[in-house]
Amino acid sequence: MDKLHSLDHSSKVLWGATVVGILCLALTGTAWGRTPAGSSQQQQPVPAVSESAEQPGFPAAMKSTDDAYIIGNSDLLEISVWKNAELTESVPVRSDGKISMPLIGEIQASGRTPIQLKNEITTRLRAYLTAPEVIVIVQQMNSQKFNILGRVLRPGSYPLLATTTVLDAIAVGGGFQDFAKQKEVYILRHTADRGEVRIPFNYKAVIRGSHPDENIKLLPNDTVVVP
Repeated sequence: MDKLHSLDHSSKVLWGATVVGILCLALTGTAWGRTPAGSSQQQQPVPAVSESAEQPGFPAAMKSTDDAYIIGNSDLLEISVWKNAELTESVPVRSDGKISMPLIGEIQASGRTPIQLKNEITTRLRAYLTAPEVIVIVQQMNSQKFNILGRVLRPGSYPLLATTTVLDAIAVGGGFQDFAKQKEVYILRHTADRGEVRIPFNYKAVIRGSHPDENIKLLPNDTVVVP
């Protein structure tokens, strides 16, 4: 009888331990599904969809272009039509001032600003597409040039890109020749109100970071002179 009583007591103890273990596991599993208060591993919020992403059309970064620029012959244009890859391409302006596009054929580009050309393309595409969205960007301003003269390795006239600075011009010209007066470089620029003006450029100071403001962007027909 004593042995039976002992076995019965052991069974009860084992049963109780099992129940306690199951309860602990259940509580622990519940705790694992939660993030403890004050913990650094907090649940990351779902990023909000920006307003621009919800709207159809081009991203804002793709809409920027110089709308005051007058397109000329030999310029290279990037024309993009939103969600129409077959209408998105880089096209040169021909010597007759026109470009060719699918669907709409030839269109006059020279003598217009990018925004004017964009509006014309948009109007013509409405016959084929619903609410077409178009951008026109001048990739290369080959119709406009700058000059670099004097003591550089390759003096001459070069196509003016939108971001060409005086340092860029010197690099395009092959750099300085021996005995070039690097502190006395200047830019000749024609203005409507003052005629021809002379803008000084101290190469030594600019590359030292003393006068970064002198490294200006060049305008059409600017001439960089290296004495």
